[in-house]
Amino acid sequence: MVKPPRKRDPLHVLADDPRGRSLGLDLPAGGVVLRPGRRRWGKGSEPLVWVSDEAVGVGALAAHRSPQLAAAGLQAVLLQDRPGLERWWQDREFAPERMSDPDDHHVEPVLREFWSRVVPDPEEGEEGEEIVAPFGRDWPGLAVPGPPDGPDVPDPQAAACELADELIVGGVLPGPRLALVPAARGADVPTALGWGGPTNFENDTALISVVLRSWEARFGARLVALGFDELHLSVAAPPPTTARALPVAAEHFALSPDNIWQGSGSIRAYTDEAVTGCGHWAFWWD
Repeated sequence: MVKPPRKRDPLHVLADDPRGRSLGLDLPAGGVVLRPGRRRWGKGSEPLVWVSDEAVGVGALAAHRSPQLAAAGLQAVLLQDRPGLERWWQDREFAPERMSDPDDHHVEPVLREFWSRVVPDPEEGEEGEEIVAPFGRDWPGLAVPGPPDGPDVPDPQAAACELADELIVGGVLPGPRLALVPAARGADVPTALGWGGPTNFENDTALISVVLRSWEARFGARLVALGFDELHLSVAAPPPTTARALPVAAEHFALSPDNIWQGSGSIRAYTDEAVTGCGHWAFWWD
């Protein structure tokens, strides 16, 4: 029996065919970024991600989140630089070898552990209590899922592409690059890259991916963009009321406390500003 030909890694294909035509793609000019670390004897460095040479504009994410891309085992996201950190993805900022496997973790214990790190100490008194009110020091548990599928709930991928365009037009992503990452789902992209955005809070990005996986399932969240230390999600089914959104805000605080510590100031304020009915969840780590 003749074995079928072994399928080539899509990034190796793109290394030889940067426009992706042999994969059924029509990519802008770009190329692969190699994995950091030492090369093996007699072998070059392995490719880690394909990135466009120039910034992309409105419609780029929609154009490349295609069945052909999914069939190739790639996920399309946007990478955004910032002044002083232009093209940070080329400066060996990735460390995929340091990351564990998201399959080895479960979301509730991950968020419970994160919550224990960020909840104010009792010595902070009323000021600390106000930050996490209406919750106390104990982990409040996972929030219930967003509204179920229905005519008022957009397709998650369509919502992601629409948000990408809004962020480009609004200047939140002023000059993003298109990136193609080998991953089974968008939530796993930060781990596959070995992205170090949350390093000052958590250096195993697999734990971040576990939370993103859960938000994919519960709220129709999709990864849209990564910056050096920021992450943007679209949300197709955000919690529609304050009561439903407060526990979600607690999850956000556990994952990215700077959103509140250096932003809204309290979970209550953050809930109204950034969670209730909000189709864009943004996170950053100092």
